[in-house]
Amino acid sequence: MRKLILLIVLGLALGAVLGQLMESAPGYWLVRVGDTSVQTNFWFGLVALLAIFIVLHFLLRVVVRMSRPVSRYKVWNSRARNRTAMKRTVRGLVALAEGRWKRAEKALVKAADDSSTPLVNYMSAALAAHYQGRYEQADTLLKRAHLSTDGADPAVGMMQAQLMLDRQQYEEALAILTRLDRHLPRHPQVLKQLKQAYISVSDWDGLRRLLPRLADQQLIAREEREALEFQAYRELIIKETRNPEDIERVRNLWADMPEHLRSNVELIALYTEALVQGDQPVIAERLLRHSLKDHWDSRLVLRYGLLGVDASRQLVTAEKWLQERPNDPDLLLTLGRLALRNAYWGKAREYFEASQRQRSSGVVCAELARLYANLGEHNKSQLYYRQSVELLDKSLPSLPQPSDAKQA
Repeated sequence: MRKLILLIVLGLALGAVLGQLMESAPGYWLVRVGDTSVQTNFWFGLVALLAIFIVLHFLLRVVVRMSRPVSRYKVWNSRARNRTAMKRTVRGLVALAEGRWKRAEKALVKAADDSSTPLVNYMSAALAAHYQGRYEQADTLLKRAHLSTDGADPAVGMMQAQLMLDRQQYEEALAILTRLDRHLPRHPQVLKQLKQAYISVSDWDGLRRLLPRLADQQLIAREEREALEFQAYRELIIKETRNPEDIERVRNLWADMPEHLRSNVELIALYTEALVQGDQPVIAERLLRHSLKDHWDSRLVLRYGLLGVDASRQLVTAEKWLQERPNDPDLLLTLGRLALRNAYWGKAREYFEASQRQRSSGVVCAELARLYANLGEHNKSQLYYRQSVELLDKSLPSLPQPSDAKQA
């Protein structure tokens, strides 16, 4: 209401001003063509010229529009089809989110040609086809997505790799991701998918090289990284151990290993076995000796007693350990075995019996039974053999036996 009143006031003021101008500045227009002349008031002529200009401008626009009816229709039709395509695209995306795969694929494909974002349509339709199990159709739609938009190769490649991972086509997915990684070495999604692909195909060497890159971009938690590092190096050492002729590969692998893993007892034990099989027991002995200083573990102690190196020096080293751990049954078993390798039969017997006193063991009893048998003390040998069998029998799972059947 206020605006209307303001416009009325401004109109009246403008009319008053024009009236004053018309009274204070009289004049006329004179137009003469040949013997014909036309004369009119100046202000009336001015208004007439303005009206003629407006009419001519309007007529000119009408003529221009009428001269291009086809192009105008095409523009109008294109806009109408784009609006329809947008509505169908939205319906398709909603259906995709709701898990209505068939409806989503149909709507998205139908709208793709008229959509302003055909890449989105085809990729979403490919996802819907994939969830229906129509893998060939999904691949076809991904190809159409690639052709629809320039620069779509990375997006389409990542989508294709993910679909192949879901189908358990791990080798094909890895090939695509390796190609993408060469062009996009720091792309987060590519790196995450590479991790999944390496694990799926058991490519532990590729995984161990990838983990630092994931950590640099904070794409993996510390706990997961350490767990995967352990798994990768464990599997690689086991694999290389099957080929003892190339022991240098195992040694290089150990040198590349993160520091915290070189103190892992299981990896130390595996690396020791690889060194022994690779005919490098001296390095294995040194590794176990240094590892036991910082990480005392029964598995490493027992393995130390089975190495085929300088037995006398080993015995001296192990007896030094005994001063700090006089009641360790595993160390006493190892000392007994080292004494045997040095032909110290009495000392071996003492160490075995001391180990047996600390903890009854079928293995220790078997060692004593064998030792007494070779010493000619058959009664004691038979006693320890029976104890060994009894102890080992207790460690066996409880299963039906012939005696149980007879009693029934």
